[in-house]
Amino acid sequence: MITMQKLLLHWGIGAFLLPIVLCGQRAPNSRFGGVQVGVITYSYRSMPHDIDQLIGFCRQSGVSAVELMGDVVEEYAGRPRSEFSWRSGPRSSMTDLQRAQMATYQKQVAAWRESVPMDKFLEVRRKFDAAGIRIYAFKPGAFGPGNTDGEVSWGMRVARVLGAGSVTLELPTDPNQTLRLARLAEKHSLRVGYHNHTQARDTLWDMALSQSRRNTINFDAGHYLAAGGANTASSLLAFLKKNHRRISSMHLKDRSTPARGAGNLPWGMGDTPIGDILRLMQSEQMRFPVSIELEYAIPEGSDAVFEVKKCVDYARKILEGA
Repeated sequence: MITMQKLLLHWGIGAFLLPIVLCGQRAPNSRFGGVQVGVITYSYRSMPHDIDQLIGFCRQSGVSAVELMGDVVEEYAGRPRSEFSWRSGPRSSMTDLQRAQMATYQKQVAAWRESVPMDKFLEVRRKFDAAGIRIYAFKPGAFGPGNTDGEVSWGMRVARVLGAGSVTLELPTDPNQTLRLARLAEKHSLRVGYHNHTQARDTLWDMALSQSRRNTINFDAGHYLAAGGANTASSLLAFLKKNHRRISSMHLKDRSTPARGAGNLPWGMGDTPIGDILRLMQSEQMRFPVSIELEYAIPEGSDAVFEVKKCVDYARKILEGA
């Protein structure tokens, strides 16, 4: 028997209607003026959580879309636990024993990833769907040069199960790695979004983008501006206008320029032209989602949920003119 829930999911609208139809509660909606505002779940790192608590954080923040970090998902699915601590300081200071323990554990995780069924990941998808929250990107620690092709394929298969259109990671320095990831992404019909820090220059992604249409930009506007040099508010907006079709998602934070300390600040107090960015996305109908990334110091008496909500409201006021 085909239930209404199955029909809604088949039609692709279950993620937004199921919470209203089945639970009698309105789903969050952080799509404003045609711009999807979401959050990278790294933003809640100061609040220990499992998958259900994370979903609660997103709902309380008023977020309807996420870039989902991998650890909480893998833990829910039963990733092997580490029974030792191999890192009390920089990796260079690890003992030979700690390095051996870490290598053994990494092999255990790789074997688990290459064999684990998708059932638990499908459960995660259903939990987010039921809460009215779309997963647009997935970021597990499985896409490095030291990860096997099996682990990379695992990460991409999980992304598809979660409903994500892209996976994200820091931009590798080796072009052979971006080519490798692109070829695997082609098999899974996914995009790979490469993230920048303050090494960002307008040409940073040129090699990766030239290798495959599957290679895309996971742009960080705050880091770009904090790099200084030729990176200015004007060049940032010009970069978005030129490259928006190759951007799969964007991290948004308010950082100051190097002249003002290059710090992470509450929205509206730094130099990132957040209002201009959002209005440009709206006027040009740019389709990539925005990930709020909470990196500024949380004020005393507040928490990550409340601060993310402040960022959501900040964006809403700009995009809806409230």
